[in-house]
Amino acid sequence: MRATELTELSRTEQRLDPVETITAELLPTCSALRYIARHGSRVLKTRSYNAWGRPGWLWGVRSRVCRKPLGKVLVLGTWNYPVFLPGVQAAQALAAGNSVLLKPAAGCEQVTACLLKAFHEAGVPRSCLQLLPSDTEAAVAAIERGVDLIVLTGASETGRKVLRQAAGTLTPAIMELSGCDAVIVLPNANLERVADCVIFGLGFNGGATCIAPRRIIAEPREADLLKERLLDRLAQAAPAVVHPAAREAVASQVCHALAGGAVDVMGNFREQDLRKSGQMRPLLLDGVKPEDGIASADLFAPVTSLMRVSEICEAVQIVNQCPYRLAASVFGAEKEAGAVATQLDVGTVCINDLIVPTADPRLPFGGRGESGFGVTRGEAGLLAMTVPATVSRRVGKFAPHLQPRQSTDAQTLLGALQLLHAGTFKGRWQGFRTMVAAFRDTKAVAAEQESRETVVSSQEKDRKS
Repeated sequence: MRATELTELSRTEQRLDPVETITAELLPTCSALRYIARHGSRVLKTRSYNAWGRPGWLWGVRSRVCRKPLGKVLVLGTWNYPVFLPGVQAAQALAAGNSVLLKPAAGCEQVTACLLKAFHEAGVPRSCLQLLPSDTEAAVAAIERGVDLIVLTGASETGRKVLRQAAGTLTPAIMELSGCDAVIVLPNANLERVADCVIFGLGFNGGATCIAPRRIIAEPREADLLKERLLDRLAQAAPAVVHPAAREAVASQVCHALAGGAVDVMGNFREQDLRKSGQMRPLLLDGVKPEDGIASADLFAPVTSLMRVSEICEAVQIVNQCPYRLAASVFGAEKEAGAVATQLDVGTVCINDLIVPTADPRLPFGGRGESGFGVTRGEAGLLAMTVPATVSRRVGKFAPHLQPRQSTDAQTLLGALQLLHAGTFKGRWQGFRTMVAAFRDTKAVAAEQESRETVVSSQEKDRKS
């Protein structure tokens, strides 16, 4: 078992605590692997469709749908969760019968190599799971050589570049992209719980989590009360080191927000420290407006904005109008929070919690808008690694579509349509009567045709005699 080695190799400036690696990477990865092992064959099994539920006019047709592997899957890994995210994606692709090319993010070469060793030691053939170099050119070259599916976890701009290249060969893709997640606080929320969750989300993985709390949206009273509770917790919060790839965007967005009237509640923001070394303390900005750039920015740092609304319905609009719609959290009484959750156009909603529930291996994960499309994990993620293949066969001689066309066919079919699909009993009865009338007309036409043929035959005999 390579748990200790993976934990040590996952240690970075952004994540110094081994407990975070174990809880955020190793435990959910192992849970996902167990889920795939236990349920994968059931999810991917061939399904038969016989008489039950079959349309009557398809009498005698029996079908089955099997799941076939796509072929070669390219997994483009990410730096903030280099074990869990690409590990589960690769495992699902392999379980579905595909081969996998895994390209790690720059700086994650060693931990990714260790992850692949663990797969190989568990019995995955090396030919089915291969490690690519971490540079961008390796991904470009792999797509040029030809793959059957691309799975990317990364920034939205990276997603655009990958999709532009994939479009040339119509290669399908699953895009798990950035987020700017909101925390909606209802008037009946437990504010102590909200404050604890926000602090946890800001500090977890150094703030480098795509579903971290980037916006806190509440009515004025709850916003003020929550702010008081956050002040004490922020004063005790440890500083973080922002990843080099995220520093410039974070510094620019925060500076623009401050210049536009936002307030650094703790007064701890140091622009130069952030740009030079990545050092920054958790940052709470007050007075942020929905139209401010930072209110819809995908930041990977311990930054959150406090936004006030007159009514909670405005919070729903703010979330649904944001280009990034990966996840959201709603805090409040279960019934009211559930009602708000159903209105949010995001991939995942957590009620009275954030981040942690998404580690459930049964659940699909994916976003909307610039947060991407397609899903990974859960049954839906496993099915996404396959393509459905349908086989239908006809048993018996019933094949009405092969019969000669009759003059009453249209009347018969319209009657059948009404009989099968009318919304009332009266309508269905009328459809039945239409079919009966068509049947009688068919018999009359047939009798008339037979009479004509008899007369013609008799006349033919008379001429010959």
